Amino acid sequence: MSRESISPIQGFAAILLGLFVTLGGIGGCMWGLPQYKVYKQEMAGRAILAEAESSRQVAILEAKAKREAAISLAAAEVERAKGVAAANKIIGDSLHNNEDYLRYLFVNGLEHTSNQVIYVPTETNLPILEASRKIQAAAAPQSPAR
Repeated sequence: MSRESISPIQGFAAILLGLFVTLGGIGGCMWGLPQYKVYKQEMAGRAILAEAESSRQVAILEAKAKREAAISLAAAEVERAKGVAAANKIIGDSLHNNEDYLRYLFVNGLEHTSNQVIYVPTETNLPILEASRKIQAAAAPQSPAR
């Protein structure tokens, strides 16, 4: 189409159409941008709420896991204590009225000690103290410091 084939009415209609489209676009932006900002803030709020809910659920699950672990550890400790108590009872029963074995353990333990002070119990189960050794150390003359 050449320039001569467009009538002035058609040119005016094209200009009006362009003007309406431009004004419609500007009006649409003026209406749509505030709506979009509200929509964007609403979506951001929902995202924050969803994240908070997820964090809360994670904290609850972690607390439940810690509780279950504590219960299991407590049960294991009770079972271990029962085993120790049973072993102590067996050992205590086997040592009851068995003075010869206790004396053997005492003498056997003396073989592995060197340069140590050993308190030997008497018949009344009171140890002989080192009172005489301290008295001798106090009575010994002190050498002068050099």
